[in-house]
Amino acid sequence: MEVKAVAVSKFAISPGFSSVQSIVGSGLDPGLHEIYPHATSDIGAATGFAASLARLSSRKRPIVWIRQDFLDTETGALNASGLFELGVDLERFILVRARETEGVLRAGEQAARCAALGAVVIQPWAEPKMLDFTASRRLSLASAKSGVPIVMLRTAASPSHSAAVTRWGVQASPSRALDANAPGFPAFELTLLRRRGGAAGQVWRVELDRDREFFQHRKPGDAASVPLPMVSIFNDRPAPSRAHYWADRRAG
Repeated sequence: MEVKAVAVSKFAISPGFSSVQSIVGSGLDPGLHEIYPHATSDIGAATGFAASLARLSSRKRPIVWIRQDFLDTETGALNASGLFELGVDLERFILVRARETEGVLRAGEQAARCAALGAVVIQPWAEPKMLDFTASRRLSLASAKSGVPIVMLRTAASPSHSAAVTRWGVQASPSRALDANAPGFPAFELTLLRRRGGAAGQVWRVELDRDREFFQHRKPGDAASVPLPMVSIFNDRPAPSRAHYWADRRAG
């Protein structure tokens, strides 16, 4: 186990985002919340969004991030500089590494049962058979019992039937330069693929203002610059054939 990271403060949502406010404005509800990058090149953005949701939900309690070893080879390791730009405090971030999917799921369920934690992030690789509806249900029940939300960041996978409370598609969005051409805020294009008991299908473009602690609206056509990475530099690969899944797949 490696102890690293996460500082926590509570994000607010800027005016005009009442529908987003109802989902993440005061932190995620207990349960399983899934995040899918739109393409290989969006893995960094999806990682940043996962970290943001975990931080938002944790209320200054520790966050446990459980990551399958194979991801370092395929996508690069977590980037400390990028996490710092989200307000990460290395005193409150516990990084757990597991060789196989079974270890990731077992550690995730055990962590989610610990009410002293603020949030759990689980990051398996691809589409293992054991990560089925039953496995997602076990995670959801563990979260419901402790009140600790689980964020599952999926890589090289497409949505399938699960017990997720919410499911998000994430694309990188260019950030706008600040004064003196300083790097802009992390920016995301979010698609709400599933929301249990509520409407889905909405798309939002948002920026994360770390210092003022809110997601702010991005208007089409705003001037933009390149955002900072959330994972270490790696050789980009062609997007998987499932990259455009949410155009016609919103499986329950």
